[in-house]
Amino acid sequence: MNRGKKYVEAAKAVDRTNLYDTDEAIALAKKVAVAKFDETIEVHIRTGCDGRHADQQIRGAVVLPHGTGKTVRVLVFAKNAKADEAKAAGAEFVGAEELIPKIQNEGWLDFDVVVATPDMMGVVGRLGRVLGPKGLMPNPKAGTVTMDVTKAVQDIKAGKIEYRLDKTNIIHVPIGKASFTEEQLRDNFQTLMNAIVKARPATLKGQYLKSVTIAPTMGPGVKLNTAKFA
Repeated sequence: MNRGKKYVEAAKAVDRTNLYDTDEAIALAKKVAVAKFDETIEVHIRTGCDGRHADQQIRGAVVLPHGTGKTVRVLVFAKNAKADEAKAAGAEFVGAEELIPKIQNEGWLDFDVVVATPDMMGVVGRLGRVLGPKGLMPNPKAGTVTMDVTKAVQDIKAGKIEYRLDKTNIIHVPIGKASFTEEQLRDNFQTLMNAIVKARPATLKGQYLKSVTIAPTMGPGVKLNTAKFA
């Protein structure tokens, strides 16, 4: 893969053979974020889980203390009082069945997170083919299927992120922006890792966290020493 000059230069600052401690890794990730925009700092966690087994699936959500630095657009499927509640909580879009053709036929996807009250899941289920592959389907484990739409919307706005295994058993999540201070990124990272460590499946034998890498959107990854999270 051909890398640009900036990437190659930035990569020289990272010792590929070294496993860094958290503070060093965060400082380096900020340093190698050399793009012209405010890059997202991401964490990539390779696990020893096998997501093909239901009892080794990892999925949940956590509120990062300093948010993600991104403005998140929330769509809530709700009716009557719950719809009013969602609007009052700050959801950008609120609706019910009338939104189905707009999403299905017109390809409208101007939102980042979908929340639904349990009674609306029959309606939302019809959008499974559209929302599922994009990771937008509401899920009780992530707190996005709930009657407490106020809390759901407020948490998302405050910096709630969802984590889940991808097909290769890796978890990818943002923990902030390159413009964040090292302290903010460290707090967010610790909050995330505490949640991931707690989510270890009881049936998993062997190593849980195979590797943890922090990287800016366009920059090289910095590998962490995972021993302290074991």
